Amino acid sequence: MKRIFTLSAIVLTAALVLGGCVKNYHDNGGFNENYWLSKEQGEVVYSDTYCDYIVIETISGYTIVRAYGGYKPFEGSIVYGDFSYLGTKDIYNRSTGRIFSGTITDTWLSYYEAQDAMDYYCPLGYGKGTERVFKTTTIANPKKPQGK
Repeated sequence: MKRIFTLSAIVLTAALVLGGCVKNYHDNGGFNENYWLSKEQGEVVYSDTYCDYIVIETISGYTIVRAYGGYKPFEGSIVYGDFSYLGTKDIYNRSTGRIFSGTITDTWLSYYEAQDAMDYYCPLGYGKGTERVFKTTTIANPKKPQGK
């Protein structure tokens, strides 16, 4: 009897603890896009087939993300997530409607700092060629002069 009570208490405690670990982007079992649209917006300005890292331009600058799971968004994809904080995060690609995981390794970089970071993570000579150029973003950035 004592074992059943102890086992029941352990199972109940585990169920309560693990039951509270739920992502907030689902609403009643369905997908809640409003949750993602409340996050920071960015655009993928560099993605290469031969490199696991992508560059996302946000209003705060450039962010370097290492994509996992065999999925990487294409250049020009509009993405949402917490791009100002380092660590492994879920990122929503609104262009395709997919959520993917990635590790944010660098944030708030200038164009040239992002270039240097990509040269470190994915040295030139692999992938697209000898010169790495980021795509011009289509998102309006009030901190950045237009035409640059």
